[in-house]
Amino acid sequence: MTFRTYFAVPDKDRSDLMGQVTAQRARVAERLATVRSVVTVVSGKGGVGKSFTTASLAVAAARRGLAVGVVDADLRSPTVARMLGAAGPLAVGESGVTPAAGAAGVRVMSADFLLDDGKPLVWREPPAEGFVWRGAMEVGALRAFLGDVAWGALDLLLVDLPPGADGMSDMATLAPALAGAVAVTIPSEESRRSVARTMRALVDGGQTVLGVIENMAGYACGACGHVGPLFRGSAGTDLAGEFRVDLLGRIPFDPSATPEEPGRAWGTIVDMLIERLR
Repeated sequence: MTFRTYFAVPDKDRSDLMGQVTAQRARVAERLATVRSVVTVVSGKGGVGKSFTTASLAVAAARRGLAVGVVDADLRSPTVARMLGAAGPLAVGESGVTPAAGAAGVRVMSADFLLDDGKPLVWREPPAEGFVWRGAMEVGALRAFLGDVAWGALDLLLVDLPPGADGMSDMATLAPALAGAVAVTIPSEESRRSVARTMRALVDGGQTVLGVIENMAGYACGACGHVGPLFRGSAGTDLAGEFRVDLLGRIPFDPSATPEEPGRAWGTIVDMLIERLR
């Protein structure tokens, strides 16, 4: 079975779809021209604290004096904005959409600002062929988040991607100057196997993996500070060794921790990440 794209349409396209896509890509390039580094945060599965990691990295970097933005590219389950204390409504001006302000001045764009509270994401596609259109519309939304938002000058733009490697390939197309990805795992063997598939897809696709963060690496006792095991396994160390990248940090689970007040370990991770981006 073959599918035609707009490159294969012989007659005149009255919607000028190709022209619209080209113009949007030009807007993305223009917006990102003032962004020093674009870094994605990826994983192979949900439940590893990827969004918490993104938010914590953003605040820690901002408190290092960097101008930081965050795109929550998980359209169906956006959580980063609330973790950062950012809220809508968004202001729209002649220069584009003004991102919401979060903790430590982090600039945030998320589908959370566009959805009614408690309402799921719903696309307006033909019911019988929804699966054909859905991917294109999701990429279109990501393109809009990058190209229609007035990010201004940023040292770092973090993009929280949904689980899997597809989002990374979309980002590589939209932002050819992408610096690379940070992979997030928990210690378990199941997580290692899942995240390894995503990292392998990135490497095979010519993308750079900047390092691995092992989240929930033990449980921090609130009374004495002792860190005990929470999951069996050493996924962070194993993945770093398998793909020959740095283990940027191991973060124990702390029920009192919030992204708005990240611990000292996040600052150390940011320092290592900044060093990789130079």
